[in-house]
Amino acid sequence: MADQPLTSEPLIAEIETGHPLIVLSPHLDDAVLSCGGLLLHARGRVPVTVVSFFTEAAPPPYTLSGRQYLRQTGASDAQELYAARRDEDRAVMAELGVAWSHVGLVDGLFRRRSGRAPHSGGLAGRLPEIDHVYPTYRLHLSRGRVSRHDAETLRTVTESIVALLPPDRGLVLAPLGVGGHADHVLVRTAAERGGRRVAYYSDFPYNQRHQPDASFTARHAFVVCGWEDGLDAKQALIRGYRTQADALFPQGAIPLAPEVYLLPKDVRAAPAAGAGGGS
Repeated sequence: MADQPLTSEPLIAEIETGHPLIVLSPHLDDAVLSCGGLLLHARGRVPVTVVSFFTEAAPPPYTLSGRQYLRQTGASDAQELYAARRDEDRAVMAELGVAWSHVGLVDGLFRRRSGRAPHSGGLAGRLPEIDHVYPTYRLHLSRGRVSRHDAETLRTVTESIVALLPPDRGLVLAPLGVGGHADHVLVRTAAERGGRRVAYYSDFPYNQRHQPDASFTARHAFVVCGWEDGLDAKQALIRGYRTQADALFPQGAIPLAPEVYLLPKDVRAAPAAGAGGGS
């Protein structure tokens, strides 16, 4: 995919239809990280909504991977951290001037198997991993697979996506799942199953180190598009996620990497219903 020439024309044509644009953000910063430049262009031209799914944490005890993440962000309480993250996202969305929604599902780092309550005593208190859908980050959460214990979560996300748009009345932008984070793959899978027109964005900054899932891209016929407008302004938006920026970019600099999108080959440039002349 990296060897294909990138063009922005299909993206511009899609936006000029005037149809709604729904951006699916697994976590509270993913849409801006991967699509901030395009969002800056699309706002005011089409109705834009950013829907963030995994916006909550859970009470302790935390897994080792959960504790390591908290240390990276300088936090000690996951629920307090995620309350701060939601506040950050609301402020960034207000600056962007787009609609937003927080679905309220628990982030994969803290998600427990269905029906499992937090246990401070016994084996689960000493080894919280046994209660979690993804016991470790490296061996479970970032392996590019959705756990069988996440079937209900997948169903909830799919139903949420179906409810966002009537069929054939807009475009859904979903994560491509670059880097293999299960929450990203779960949203991608739900979008694919939802029966809406779906394009995919390459997950930044993970696409600076990883390649897309070839088995997924081989199943589809895509137009590969690039977007470079607004990247300077996008950096400022990313900095709005203060709890995350330093952990994501420990060297301090945020790369001005072009955004990459995979659009369905049926991309169209028809005017939105009601556009044009007449009364």
